[in-house]
Amino acid sequence: MEVEGCRSEVEVFRRSAVETMSTGDSVSGKCSPLSQNVQMSTPRSIPLTMRNTDSGPSKREFRASSAPLIPNPFPELCNPAHSPVLPGSLGERDPLSDNRKHVVRVFWDPTHSRSVLVSSGATAHDVCHMLAESAHCTDEESWALIEHHSALGLERCLEDHELVVQVQSSWPVESDTMLYFRKNYAKYEFFKKPVLFFPENMISDCADITKGMTSSELVQNMVKSGSCPEIQGFLHVREGGKKSWKKLYFVLRRSGLYCSNKGQSKEPRHLQFIGDLEDLNVFTVFNGRKLYGAPEAHVFCIKASKDRFRCQDLKLMCADSEQSRTCWITAFRLFKHGKQLQCNYQFAQSSARLHMASKDSKFTDREESMVAMDFSGKSGGRVIQNPHEAQNAEQEEGQNWRKREALRHNLPTNGHGSQLSAVHRVQPWFHGGMSRAEAQKLLEEQGQVDGMFLVRDSQLHVQCFVLCLSYKLKTKHYLIIPLEQGDRQYYTMDDGVTLFADLLQLVEFHQINRGILPVCLKHPCTRIAL
Repeated sequence: MEVEGCRSEVEVFRRSAVETMSTGDSVSGKCSPLSQNVQMSTPRSIPLTMRNTDSGPSKREFRASSAPLIPNPFPELCNPAHSPVLPGSLGERDPLSDNRKHVVRVFWDPTHSRSVLVSSGATAHDVCHMLAESAHCTDEESWALIEHHSALGLERCLEDHELVVQVQSSWPVESDTMLYFRKNYAKYEFFKKPVLFFPENMISDCADITKGMTSSELVQNMVKSGSCPEIQGFLHVREGGKKSWKKLYFVLRRSGLYCSNKGQSKEPRHLQFIGDLEDLNVFTVFNGRKLYGAPEAHVFCIKASKDRFRCQDLKLMCADSEQSRTCWITAFRLFKHGKQLQCNYQFAQSSARLHMASKDSKFTDREESMVAMDFSGKSGGRVIQNPHEAQNAEQEEGQNWRKREALRHNLPTNGHGSQLSAVHRVQPWFHGGMSRAEAQKLLEEQGQVDGMFLVRDSQLHVQCFVLCLSYKLKTKHYLIIPLEQGDRQYYTMDDGVTLFADLLQLVEFHQINRGILPVCLKHPCTRIAL
C-alpha cells in the first residue's frame, strides 16, 4: 500500500510538472514587459508552485514543502544544462534584450583606462562617438575599438555595427582581454583604394563575371557593391595544439574557407571544407614568431565564435608578406559582413561630413562677428572693406607671426647656441622621445595606410628629429636636421635645399607637396588620454 501511494503521488507530480512546462511558453508570452524584468530569487531546482492545468472543477497545488521526503524522479528538469525549457520562458531575463546599463572598461594604453556606462544595444560606433566627444577630439574619423588578447597575441578591430556588450560577454571571466580605443585608418581604406588591397595574383579567375574584365575592374566593381572576389594562395598553417607549420593552398569563397589536399587543384574532390565564415572571427596575431614559432611575422588566425580563447582552438595562418595578410583579412571581413560593411562606411562618411559642417558653421558664425583691421597708419585702425585686401593682410600677419616666433626662439642663450622652437611639441603628430621600434608599432596599430606619419626626437643625433611615414605597408624614417644660416635657425630634410622655420611649417608644406617624400603627409598618428 505504501508503494502504490508513493507511485500515485509520483505520477501526479510527473503530470503536473510536464503540463506546467508545456504551458510555460504561453504564460511567458502573455506576461507584460515589466514582469519579465523580475528575476526569481529561488533556485530552479526548487519549484515555487506547480499546478495541475486540467480543466476539471478541482485544482490541486503541490508545493516543495508538501512532500519533502519524496525523491525527485526528474533530475533533468532541475539541471539548467539539460532542461528543455528555453531561457526566458520562466520569467528569466536575457542580458542583451533589455535596456539595462553595463560598465565597459576602455584602455588607451596598457596602464590607463576609463570606464563608461553603455546600454545593451550600444554598438562600437556609438561607444567610439561617446569617447571621442568626452576626450574633445578635433575629429571623429577612423576611431575604432580594438579587441586585444595579450596572452594569446590576438587583436581584432570591432566592426561599427557590433554590439560591445555582446562581444564582451563572450570573453573568459578571468582573462587579460582588453578593449583599446585608438585610430584605425585602414578600417575602410579598401573602399577607397581596392586595387591596393587585392593583388592580381591572389584573385581567382574561375568566376564567370571575370570574362571580358581586368582584375582591377573586377575588384573595383565588386568592392563598391559590398562583395569580394574569390581569393586564393599559399599559406603556412598550424593546427591547434601542434607546433609544426605546413604550407597549403587555400581558397576563400562566399560559401566558406577551403584547403586543397592536392597542390593547387580547386576541383571539388580535392577541396577540404575548413569553416563557414558566418561562424568565424579573424584576428591579427602580433609576436607570432615568438609566441607560436611562425616562419614569418605576417600571422593571423581564425577562431569559431563559440569556441573559447585557447591555443588549441585557434587555427593559425602565416602569409609571406604584409600585403598578402591584409588581403586575406580584408576578404574575410567582406565575405562575412558584405553589404553591412558598405553601410558602415557610408554612415561613417556622412557622420564625418556632418561633423565638419557643424565645425564650419561655428567658425562662420564666429567670423561673421569679426572684421579685418589695418593698424599700420598713424591715425589708428581702419576697417578693411576690400575682401582681397583683407585676405592678403591675413596671410601677411601669419607670416609675420612666424618670423617673430622663430626670431624669439633663435636668440643666443649664454653662448650655448640657439634655442630651438618648441611650437611642435603641442601638435598631435609629435611623440617626443619615442623609439624607432615604438613608432613603427604605433603606425602598424593604426592601420599603416599610405600617408600616415608622426614626428619624434632622434635618439642618435642631438637636436635632430625623425619623420616616420607609412608607404606601401612599410615604415620609412627621414632625418630632420637643424641648420644655421647667419643668425637664424632652420630645419631641413634635403641637406639645405628646402628650409623651414619650424617643424610645423615643415609638416604643413609636405601635407600639400611631396618634396622628397614618396607621398604627401595625410593622416597624423595620434594618441589621446580619455
